[in-house]
Amino acid sequence: MGNRLSKIVTRTGDAGQTGLADGSRLAKTDLRVVAMGEVDELNCCIGLVLVLTLPEAVRTLLTRVQHELFDLGGELSLPGAVVVSETQLVELEAAVVALNGNLPPLKEFVLPGGNPAAAQAHQARAVARRAERAVWRLAASDAGHPPVNPLAPRYLNRLSDALFVCARVLAREDGGTEVNWKHERKR
Repeated sequence: MGNRLSKIVTRTGDAGQTGLADGSRLAKTDLRVVAMGEVDELNCCIGLVLVLTLPEAVRTLLTRVQHELFDLGGELSLPGAVVVSETQLVELEAAVVALNGNLPPLKEFVLPGGNPAAAQAHQARAVARRAERAVWRLAASDAGHPPVNPLAPRYLNRLSDALFVCARVLAREDGGTEVNWKHERKR
């Protein structure tokens, strides 16, 4: 493939614009650029989970997700491109069902925490929700440009569900437990 980036400091963004994959330039505050940034941050959060000790099923899922998020970022960077597929949504749903199958039913809301891996997965879940909102905002306001792939925000929605279930699984590692919200606590 050769060198894709031989020069990192280009100064081309110093005026508040950045380039898309099609060569066009947008303001760094443009909703498309914001959505790309949110997806990138989500990928970084998943990377933080992946450096920890994880059950193989969680590691396999999150490794695949990192590649899919990179693809999604590329899709957003090339208006009109379609990379996210229905198959990916189905696979995420299947992963949620498989991982959730061994968990007890939820009786209370779960607070982020339990152990470092579960807390990181909850952080990634919250960032996935923010990325989803950013892509929905882009889809709703992208008049005059090719439409956003409608599967992109749906993928992020499924991913946030998957990350929630991963957090529940991870909280139980090594005899740990989830932290439940106590609605009747003393004030």
